[in-house]
Amino acid sequence: MFIQNVSLILTALKQSLYPPACILCGAAGDLGLDLCIPCRSELPLLGTVCSRCSNPLTENTPILCGTCQQDPPLQKSTLCPYRYDQPIDYLIQQLKFHHKLYLAPLFGELMVQFLKTRLNTMPECIIPVPLYPKRLRDRGFNQALEIARPIARAFNIPIDYQSVKRVRDTPPQLGLLQVDRKINLHNAFLVKKNIQVKHVAIVDDVFTTGTTVGELAKVLYQSGVERVEVWVCARTLLK
Repeated sequence: MFIQNVSLILTALKQSLYPPACILCGAAGDLGLDLCIPCRSELPLLGTVCSRCSNPLTENTPILCGTCQQDPPLQKSTLCPYRYDQPIDYLIQQLKFHHKLYLAPLFGELMVQFLKTRLNTMPECIIPVPLYPKRLRDRGFNQALEIARPIARAFNIPIDYQSVKRVRDTPPQLGLLQVDRKINLHNAFLVKKNIQVKHVAIVDDVFTTGTTVGELAKVLYQSGVERVEVWVCARTLLK
C-alpha cells in the first residue's frame, strides 16, 4: 500500500511539473496521455476483427476470418486496437528506429485503455517478444518490453522477460513474403527454463502475418503453457 501511494504521489507530481502535451500537434494532452482529444479521435481504429488474428471483418462475417477457420493460428486470441497506418505507423517507427523511447509508455497506456474493455480473464504473466542480444544492444531497449511495462502495472501482471530468448539473429521481417517470414523465424526462440504458468500474453508492437508471435507461441506450448494470447499495438492489413 505504501509503495502504491508513493507511486500515485510521484505520478501526480510529474504531471503537475510536466503536464501532458500532444506529441502530434503540441496541444494539451487528455486523460494524462501525450495526445489531445482531436488527434486521438483520428487514430486508425481497427473496428470489427477476427478474434484469433485481428484481421478486419465485415459485419456479416462470422467471428473468425476465413484464413483462421481453415488454418487457425496457435494463439487463442489477438487483441489489437489500431491499424498500422498514419500516424500510428510513424510513431512506432520513431520509437523503434529513431530512439524515441518516450513513445513506449504512450502505447502502453493506450493498450491499457483498450484492454480494459476486452479482457475477460487475466493471463498469469506477460512475455514481451524478445530481441536478439546484438539488436538489443544496438537499439538500447526492447520496445515490446517497454510497451508492456504500463500494462503490467495497470493489471498487476508480472512480466517475464528472462524465460524465453531469441537465439537466431534473424534479418528484419519487413518486406519478406509470408513463406520467407516462416523460414526466417524457424527455431528463432528458445525457452531457457520451465515456465510455471499456464496462461500467457505475448506483447509486441506490430502484427503483420503473425509469424513472429506464432513461432514464440509454439515454444511456449512446448514448454507446458496451455493458453497463449497476443496483445499488440497495431495490425498491418493484408492485401
